[in-house]
Amino acid sequence: MPSSESSLFQSGIPSFDALLGGGIPTRQSLIVTGTPGCGKTVLCSQVAFAAAARDIPVVMATVTSEPHDKLMSSLSGFSFFKPELLGERLFVISAYSSLKRGPKEARDLLLQTVRERKAGLLFIDGLRSIRDLWSDEARLREFLYELGIGLSAVNCIGLFTTEYPLDRLMALPEATTVDGVVALSIQPQGARRVRRSEVVKLRGRAHLTGDHVMTINQGGVEFIPRLEATPLDFHDEPPTMERKGFGLPELDTLMFGGLPEFSTTMLAGSMGIGKTLLATHFVADGARKGELGLFVSFFDSPAMLTARAKRVGLDVDALMRDGTLTVQHEPPAELEADLFVRDLLRTVDARGVKRLVIDGLSELELSILDPMRRRMFLASLAMRLRMRGVTSIFTREVPKVVGTELDFSDAPVAILGENLLLLRYVELHGQMHRIMSVLKMRDSKYASDLREFQINDTGVKVLAPLRSATGLLTGQARPIGATVGGGVE
Repeated sequence: MPSSESSLFQSGIPSFDALLGGGIPTRQSLIVTGTPGCGKTVLCSQVAFAAAARDIPVVMATVTSEPHDKLMSSLSGFSFFKPELLGERLFVISAYSSLKRGPKEARDLLLQTVRERKAGLLFIDGLRSIRDLWSDEARLREFLYELGIGLSAVNCIGLFTTEYPLDRLMALPEATTVDGVVALSIQPQGARRVRRSEVVKLRGRAHLTGDHVMTINQGGVEFIPRLEATPLDFHDEPPTMERKGFGLPELDTLMFGGLPEFSTTMLAGSMGIGKTLLATHFVADGARKGELGLFVSFFDSPAMLTARAKRVGLDVDALMRDGTLTVQHEPPAELEADLFVRDLLRTVDARGVKRLVIDGLSELELSILDPMRRRMFLASLAMRLRMRGVTSIFTREVPKVVGTELDFSDAPVAILGENLLLLRYVELHGQMHRIMSVLKMRDSKYASDLREFQINDTGVKVLAPLRSATGLLTGQARPIGATVGGGVE
């Protein structure tokens, strides 16, 4: 039983408690609602077994004529299911016969069993079956009201499931009679179907609002609160004067030593122009200096990335072997942004990562299914990385290889682009050239020259400032003189 000093009943699922603002308020009753198959019974059963495992007696009541062993069989595949808890700690009863007789008989049976067992939790699976059995609003309202009072009197949590979509439930007396409502759903998203959860109501308790990711696996139910809704321990500290370079002297000189420490940079460029290679140089340079690096790619496996780097003279195998650089492949299929970032931040914390590359910002953006969330989500991610002392680069593809359009209006430049480096192809005299420019570095010095750069077997070379053409950023240059670029500085 929860102590008198605590006002919260721990569900045994930390992520569920986070949604509820810390746990289930004691002496309250909650309804978990949702259409069939959304995970209501699994969630509540997991809470019940977790309580029983902590020596809190639990009464689980079924309200249909189905045998108990059918329910237990459906739960037996989850790791939270402990058959040794059944009987003394988790007592299962059928209230079907009492419900057929009426509300008073059913209420008396449940409360008497709770008192006899000294239960801290009563779980009733299937309130809709009671509604269908009685077909009487007044009887159901009376039953829930008096049951809630009785449970409160003996300091017992009530946890009930019902099979209604949220909008239907909120028009029924069940929603007003109980203290809290949690809605589970399975929502179509294109070819995908995703699980979502929402704490719609929780009397007298601040909680996380809105939709959150929910997953079901062998361990049971887990919730991933929306990143931007999760409290952040913010520290307002002035920026440092340190720089984090790429290990490419000509490029680092453009930025007076490199990227500002703890900043977030967008490295934007055309397809195949060298974004991944430059980002690899960045984490490799840090790893050589003892700053643990993490490179997350949505496209390349570690073997492909290392082979590609080795072809231009960048050998990262030794850095990966000694653990100073980790390359992680995350296939974008079925990518869930909240789950990905939750795991990413855990890896950053566990390894003490100081330099991070996410290769493929567009894939991360698209995995945020609600477009209205994207800016706030990425802003929250950038802030969390800064607070962890991480200097990060996100690569993003510019749609057109060449052309007059240079439009970032659909990209989170203002959020992730504390610094913005642009790589682009230009066509001049019938040949393609690579150019780069530092378009933005917040509160930092940088050289705004346009530079041609080359990638060959000996590596990346940044050339002298381009003075011989105009219109370079459009991708369609107009010559002024006879040459493009210059010698290596």
